[in-house]
Amino acid sequence: MTIDLHNHTVLCNHATGTVDEYIEAAIAAGTHYFGFSDHAPMRFDPEYRMSISQMGLYERWIRKAQEKYADRITILLGYEVDFLPNYMEPSVLNRPCDYRIGSVHFIDQWGFDNPEYFHRYQEVESDEMYIRYFKLIEEMAKSGRFDIVGHLDLLKVFNFFPKTDVRILAKNALLAIKKANMTIEINVAGLRKPVEEIYPSPSLLESIAELEIPITFGSDAHRPDQVGLFTHEAQTLARSVGYEYGATYRNRDRAMVKF
Repeated sequence: MTIDLHNHTVLCNHATGTVDEYIEAAIAAGTHYFGFSDHAPMRFDPEYRMSISQMGLYERWIRKAQEKYADRITILLGYEVDFLPNYMEPSVLNRPCDYRIGSVHFIDQWGFDNPEYFHRYQEVESDEMYIRYFKLIEEMAKSGRFDIVGHLDLLKVFNFFPKTDVRILAKNALLAIKKANMTIEINVAGLRKPVEEIYPSPSLLESIAELEIPITFGSDAHRPDQVGLFTHEAQTLARSVGYEYGATYRNRDRAMVKF
Protein backbone atom coordinates (compact mmCIF):
# COMPACT_ATOMS: atom_id res chain seq x y z
CA MET A 1 0.00 0.00 0.00
CA THR A 2 1.24 3.48 -0.76
CA ILE A 3 -0.52 4.59 2.43
CA ASP A 4 -0.92 2.31 5.46
CA LEU A 5 -2.07 4.15 8.59
CA HIS A 6 -3.49 1.42 10.86
CA ASN A 7 -0.87 -0.75 12.56
CA HIS A 8 -0.07 -1.86 16.10
CA THR A 9 2.78 -2.53 18.50
CA VAL A 10 3.39 -4.97 21.34
CA LEU A 11 2.08 -2.38 23.81
CA CYS A 12 -1.49 -3.39 22.97
CA ASN A 13 -0.71 -6.83 24.49
CA HIS A 14 -2.04 -8.77 21.48
CA ALA A 15 0.59 -7.95 18.84
CA THR A 16 4.11 -9.17 18.20
CA GLY A 17 7.23 -7.72 16.57
CA THR A 18 9.34 -4.62 16.99
CA VAL A 19 8.65 -1.19 15.55
CA ASP A 20 11.63 -1.62 13.22
CA GLU A 21 10.30 -4.98 11.97
CA TYR A 22 6.98 -3.37 11.01
CA ILE A 23 8.74 -0.53 9.23
CA GLU A 24 11.13 -2.79 7.33
CA ALA A 25 8.11 -4.83 6.19
CA ALA A 26 6.39 -1.62 5.05
CA ILE A 27 9.43 -0.54 3.07
CA ALA A 28 9.61 -3.97 1.42
CA ALA A 29 5.91 -3.64 0.52
CA GLY A 30 6.51 -0.31 -1.23
CA THR A 31 4.73 1.81 1.38
CA HIS A 32 5.46 5.54 1.36
CA TYR A 33 3.37 6.62 4.38
CA PHE A 34 3.27 4.20 7.29
CA GLY A 35 1.37 4.94 10.47
CA PHE A 36 1.30 3.32 13.89
CA SER A 37 -2.08 3.67 15.58
CA ASP A 38 -1.95 1.42 18.58
CA HIS A 39 -4.88 0.87 20.94
CA ALA A 40 -5.12 3.89 23.21
CA PRO A 41 -5.72 3.62 26.96
CA MET A 42 -9.30 3.40 28.18
CA ARG A 43 -11.00 2.74 31.49
CA PHE A 44 -12.24 -0.61 30.22
CA ASP A 45 -10.75 -3.76 28.70
CA PRO A 46 -7.19 -2.87 29.82
CA GLU A 47 -5.66 -6.18 28.79
CA TYR A 48 -6.05 -5.31 25.10
CA ARG A 49 -4.46 -1.84 25.07
CA MET A 50 -1.56 0.21 26.35
CA SER A 51 -1.78 1.90 29.73
CA ILE A 52 -1.63 5.65 30.28
CA SER A 53 1.86 5.21 31.72
CA GLN A 54 3.01 3.61 28.43
CA MET A 55 1.92 6.43 26.15
CA GLY A 56 5.21 8.27 26.52
CA LEU A 57 7.16 5.11 25.67
CA TYR A 58 4.98 4.49 22.63
CA GLU A 59 5.52 8.03 21.38
CA ARG A 60 9.27 7.81 21.94
CA TRP A 61 9.42 4.60 19.90
CA ILE A 62 7.65 6.25 16.98
CA ARG A 63 9.58 9.54 17.18
CA LYS A 64 12.85 7.60 17.18
CA ALA A 65 11.71 5.62 14.15
CA GLN A 66 10.76 8.82 12.34
CA GLU A 67 14.33 10.02 12.68
CA LYS A 68 15.92 6.69 11.88
CA TYR A 69 13.92 6.09 8.68
CA ALA A 70 13.45 9.70 7.54
CA ASP A 71 15.23 9.16 4.24
CA ARG A 72 13.40 5.91 3.41
CA ILE A 73 9.74 6.24 4.46
CA THR A 74 7.40 8.68 6.22
CA ILE A 75 6.44 7.36 9.66
CA LEU A 76 3.35 8.76 11.36
CA LEU A 77 2.14 8.69 14.96
CA GLY A 78 -1.50 7.91 15.57
CA TYR A 79 -3.83 6.35 18.09
CA GLU A 80 -6.74 3.99 17.61
CA VAL A 81 -9.28 5.16 20.16
CA ASP A 82 -12.26 3.05 21.15
CA PHE A 83 -15.44 5.09 21.09
CA LEU A 84 -17.10 3.84 24.24
CA PRO A 85 -19.04 6.58 26.04
CA ASN A 86 -18.12 7.10 29.71
CA TYR A 87 -14.94 5.03 29.43
CA MET A 88 -12.67 7.10 27.17
CA GLU A 89 -9.64 8.84 28.67
CA PRO A 90 -9.66 12.65 28.20
CA SER A 91 -5.86 12.64 28.30
CA VAL A 92 -5.83 10.51 25.15
CA LEU A 93 -8.17 12.85 23.29
CA ASN A 94 -5.92 15.81 24.13
CA ARG A 95 -2.64 14.09 23.23
CA PRO A 96 -0.76 15.58 20.23
CA CYS A 97 -0.50 13.14 17.33
CA ASP A 98 -0.74 12.97 13.55
CA TYR A 99 -4.22 11.42 13.53
CA ARG A 100 -6.81 9.61 15.58
CA ILE A 101 -8.69 6.58 14.34
CA GLY A 102 -12.08 6.28 15.98
CA SER A 103 -13.26 2.69 16.23
CA VAL A 104 -16.24 0.92 17.72
CA HIS A 105 -15.38 -2.48 19.19
CA PHE A 106 -18.03 -2.49 21.91
CA ILE A 107 -21.80 -2.31 22.04
CA ASP A 108 -22.44 -1.45 25.68
CA GLN A 109 -19.73 -3.65 27.22
CA TRP A 110 -19.86 -6.44 24.66
CA GLY A 111 -16.59 -6.75 22.75
CA PHE A 112 -18.27 -8.15 19.68
CA ASP A 113 -15.11 -8.76 17.62
CA ASN A 114 -13.45 -10.76 20.41
CA PRO A 115 -13.78 -14.53 19.82
CA GLU A 116 -14.09 -15.01 23.58
CA TYR A 117 -17.57 -13.48 23.40
CA PHE A 118 -18.76 -15.05 20.16
CA HIS A 119 -21.60 -16.80 21.97
CA ARG A 120 -23.33 -13.45 22.45
CA TYR A 121 -24.28 -13.41 18.75
CA GLN A 122 -26.78 -16.16 19.51
CA GLU A 123 -28.57 -13.85 21.91
CA VAL A 124 -29.09 -10.76 19.76
CA GLU A 125 -31.19 -9.70 16.78
CA SER A 126 -29.10 -8.69 13.78
CA ASP A 127 -30.85 -5.53 12.60
CA GLU A 128 -31.14 -4.20 16.13
CA MET A 129 -27.41 -4.66 16.72
CA TYR A 130 -26.51 -3.01 13.42
CA ILE A 131 -28.75 -0.06 14.23
CA ARG A 132 -27.05 0.33 17.61
CA TYR A 133 -23.62 -0.12 16.09
CA PHE A 134 -24.06 2.52 13.41
CA LYS A 135 -25.61 4.88 15.97
CA LEU A 136 -22.33 4.68 17.88
CA ILE A 137 -20.42 5.40 14.67
CA GLU A 138 -22.69 8.40 14.12
CA GLU A 139 -22.10 9.67 17.66
CA MET A 140 -18.36 9.22 17.20
CA ALA A 141 -18.40 11.33 14.06
CA LYS A 142 -20.49 14.04 15.71
CA SER A 143 -18.03 14.24 18.62
CA GLY A 144 -15.50 15.95 16.36
CA ARG A 145 -12.58 14.24 18.08
CA PHE A 146 -11.47 11.83 15.34
CA ASP A 147 -9.95 11.95 11.87
CA ILE A 148 -10.46 8.43 10.50
CA VAL A 149 -13.24 5.88 10.93
CA GLY A 150 -11.76 2.47 11.69
CA HIS A 151 -13.10 -0.69 10.00
CA LEU A 152 -16.55 0.75 9.34
CA ASP A 153 -18.59 -2.48 9.25
CA LEU A 154 -16.61 -4.49 11.81
CA LEU A 155 -19.80 -6.05 13.17
CA LYS A 156 -19.77 -8.50 10.22
CA VAL A 157 -16.46 -10.04 11.40
CA PHE A 158 -18.02 -13.41 12.30
CA ASN A 159 -20.40 -13.46 9.31
CA PHE A 160 -23.10 -11.67 11.30
CA PHE A 161 -25.14 -9.70 8.76
CA PRO A 162 -28.35 -7.67 8.97
CA LYS A 163 -31.57 -8.61 7.22
CA THR A 164 -31.96 -5.02 6.00
CA ASP A 165 -29.61 -3.61 3.37
CA VAL A 166 -26.59 -2.41 5.33
CA ARG A 167 -26.46 0.77 3.25
CA ILE A 168 -29.83 1.79 4.67
CA LEU A 169 -28.73 1.08 8.23
CA ALA A 170 -25.46 2.99 7.76
CA LYS A 171 -26.97 6.04 6.00
CA ASN A 172 -27.13 8.42 8.97
CA ALA A 173 -23.67 7.40 10.13
CA LEU A 174 -22.23 8.11 6.68
CA LEU A 175 -23.93 11.51 6.58
CA ALA A 176 -22.44 12.34 9.98
CA ILE A 177 -18.99 11.22 8.80
CA LYS A 178 -19.35 13.43 5.73
CA LYS A 179 -20.44 16.43 7.79
CA ALA A 180 -17.52 15.90 10.21
CA ASN A 181 -15.08 15.87 7.27
CA MET A 182 -13.69 12.51 8.36
CA THR A 183 -11.90 9.86 6.32
CA ILE A 184 -12.93 6.20 6.11
CA GLU A 185 -10.24 3.56 5.98
CA ILE A 186 -10.17 0.57 3.68
CA ASN A 187 -9.06 -1.99 6.23
CA VAL A 188 -7.88 -5.36 4.94
CA ALA A 189 -7.94 -7.17 8.30
CA GLY A 190 -11.33 -8.61 7.41
CA LEU A 191 -9.64 -10.78 4.79
CA ARG A 192 -7.78 -12.47 7.66
CA LYS A 193 -10.99 -13.01 9.66
CA PRO A 194 -13.93 -15.43 9.29
CA VAL A 195 -15.85 -12.94 7.13
CA GLU A 196 -13.02 -12.91 4.54
CA GLU A 197 -14.05 -9.46 3.30
CA ILE A 198 -12.46 -6.03 3.45
CA TYR A 199 -13.98 -3.37 5.71
CA PRO A 200 -16.07 -1.69 4.38
CA SER A 201 -17.93 -3.99 1.99
CA PRO A 202 -18.06 -3.10 -1.72
CA SER A 203 -21.69 -1.99 -1.44
CA LEU A 204 -20.93 0.32 1.49
CA LEU A 205 -17.90 1.69 -0.31
CA GLU A 206 -20.15 2.62 -3.23
CA SER A 207 -22.27 4.71 -0.86
CA ILE A 208 -19.13 6.26 0.61
CA ALA A 209 -17.90 7.19 -2.86
CA GLU A 210 -21.27 8.69 -3.78
CA LEU A 211 -20.94 11.01 -0.78
CA GLU A 212 -17.36 11.85 -1.82
CA ILE A 213 -15.98 10.90 1.58
CA PRO A 214 -12.19 10.53 1.42
CA ILE A 215 -10.56 7.18 2.05
CA THR A 216 -7.29 5.88 3.40
CA PHE A 217 -5.80 2.40 3.85
CA GLY A 218 -4.81 0.19 6.77
CA SER A 219 -3.24 -3.24 7.13
CA ASP A 220 -4.37 -3.29 10.77
CA ALA A 221 -1.25 -5.38 11.28
CA HIS A 222 -0.62 -7.07 14.60
CA ARG A 223 2.45 -8.88 13.26
CA PRO A 224 5.12 -7.63 10.85
CA ASP A 225 4.21 -10.29 8.27
CA GLN A 226 0.70 -8.78 8.01
CA VAL A 227 2.02 -5.42 6.82
CA GLY A 228 1.12 -4.76 3.21
CA LEU A 229 -0.93 -7.93 2.77
CA PHE A 230 -3.79 -7.62 0.29
CA THR A 231 -2.52 -4.35 -1.17
CA HIS A 232 -3.78 -5.28 -4.62
CA GLU A 233 -7.22 -6.18 -3.33
CA ALA A 234 -7.55 -2.95 -1.32
CA GLN A 235 -6.43 -0.62 -4.08
CA THR A 236 -8.44 -2.45 -6.73
CA LEU A 237 -11.57 -2.11 -4.61
CA ALA A 238 -10.94 1.60 -4.12
CA ARG A 239 -10.38 2.19 -7.84
CA SER A 240 -13.52 0.20 -8.72
CA VAL A 241 -15.69 2.96 -7.21
CA GLY A 242 -13.61 5.82 -8.58
CA TYR A 243 -10.98 6.59 -5.96
CA GLU A 244 -7.47 7.55 -7.06
CA TYR A 245 -6.25 9.36 -3.95
CA GLY A 246 -5.91 8.35 -0.32
CA ALA A 247 -5.54 10.45 2.82
CA THR A 248 -2.49 10.82 4.98
CA TYR A 249 -2.05 13.13 7.97
CA ARG A 250 0.50 15.29 9.71
CA ASN A 251 -0.44 16.98 12.98
CA ARG A 252 -4.08 16.14 12.16
CA ASP A 253 -3.94 18.03 8.85
CA ARG A 254 -5.06 15.86 5.94
CA ALA A 255 -3.25 15.60 2.61
CA MET A 256 -4.34 13.52 -0.36
CA VAL A 257 -1.84 11.27 -2.13
CA LYS A 258 -2.27 9.34 -5.38
CA PHE A 259 -2.04 5.59 -4.88
